[in-house]
Amino acid sequence: MAKSHLRRLLKDRSGNFGIMTAVLLPVLLGAAGVALDLSNAMQTKSALQGLADAAALAAASSMADKGLTPEQAEELAKSLLAAQIGEVVKSKDAAEAANQAEYIKDNTAVVVSQTGSPSSGQTFNVAINSSLNLPLSGLSAAIGVGTMNVAVSGSAQSSTEAQNALSMYLVLDRSGSMGEDTATVNTAQPKKCSSYSNGKCQETTNYVIKIDALKIAVNSLLTTIKQADADSKYARLGAVSYNNEMQSPEKLRWGTKKVEDYVSKLSADGTTNSGEAMETAYSSLSAATEASAHKKKNGQSDPSKYIIFMTDGENNVAGADTKTKAACANAKAAGIEIYTVAFMAPTAGQKLLKTCATDTSHYYDADNAVDLIAAFKSIGEKASQVGTRLTN
Repeated sequence: MAKSHLRRLLKDRSGNFGIMTAVLLPVLLGAAGVALDLSNAMQTKSALQGLADAAALAAASSMADKGLTPEQAEELAKSLLAAQIGEVVKSKDAAEAANQAEYIKDNTAVVVSQTGSPSSGQTFNVAINSSLNLPLSGLSAAIGVGTMNVAVSGSAQSSTEAQNALSMYLVLDRSGSMGEDTATVNTAQPKKCSSYSNGKCQETTNYVIKIDALKIAVNSLLTTIKQADADSKYARLGAVSYNNEMQSPEKLRWGTKKVEDYVSKLSADGTTNSGEAMETAYSSLSAATEASAHKKKNGQSDPSKYIIFMTDGENNVAGADTKTKAACANAKAAGIEIYTVAFMAPTAGQKLLKTCATDTSHYYDADNAVDLIAAFKSIGEKASQVGTRLTN
């Protein structure tokens, strides 16, 4: 009897579907969850890959453009990844987003290398390997899979071009008006004694005088050029000052030291006559010996040539404007770029400088000492600028 009941039970398949459903449902749900999580993981990997590439590119270009050290470039790459990781994981929980940012910084390796020199050209390589522990859905967790590691690698290269050879001549106004105050307060000594009353100092604001502002401005330009040509192989500089007549010039030489010394000794007196000084700058730069000097030193026979012409006034010697304009025209015809800086100059002085400048982008109007320093620094950066190539 018992055997008969057992046989009937074994032959009865009416409950098989329910049993199979109960057994397979977790597996089916888990498989569906894995499929969804795999799709999400691929999207996350793609987004993380984009961040890694962008971080490597930013670090490499910053080393070339901003002079970041390898350590600073490494920190920049990690910080960029951490700052953007919230867009990848799309976490709405602030604490979770913070944890992910910390995780990505701890699990990102950045390798930085560089070759070459500032004058001959440098190459910066940045390689990034990063991983993210991606939380999975509850469906995947049903089959015991709670997280998935997503790993990416990115690299970028940034190169500076070899330093272009250049020759530069400074034409600087040292007339009496250069001894006047600017509108910029001397922060090192903001007050000065203007007079004494009953033995007591009567203080007034101490402004930077124009000639001192000029010396600071020239030094900022020279520093920029020296950084680009640390070995003094590519840059030749000369200078000449003028008031009612041209003073003895500092001839073109390698490096910045002689011009720095020349400018440091300038004092303000006399009237204004830029004619002969501009002629000297033009003739010095256009001389055949200038090209041959570069050819012998650095192998470049066609250096870039620049004149920086600065005044705070207007010519008041007969024929000075005519002579100056002729020298400017000849220089531009010879391919010499002319930057001009009007330092608190009157309309007539500004007009002359605008005529002499290569174009409007080569003309600077400085209303105070800060503007003057910024103008000379900008000119130095443009003249010594090294190009950058980025390769992802």
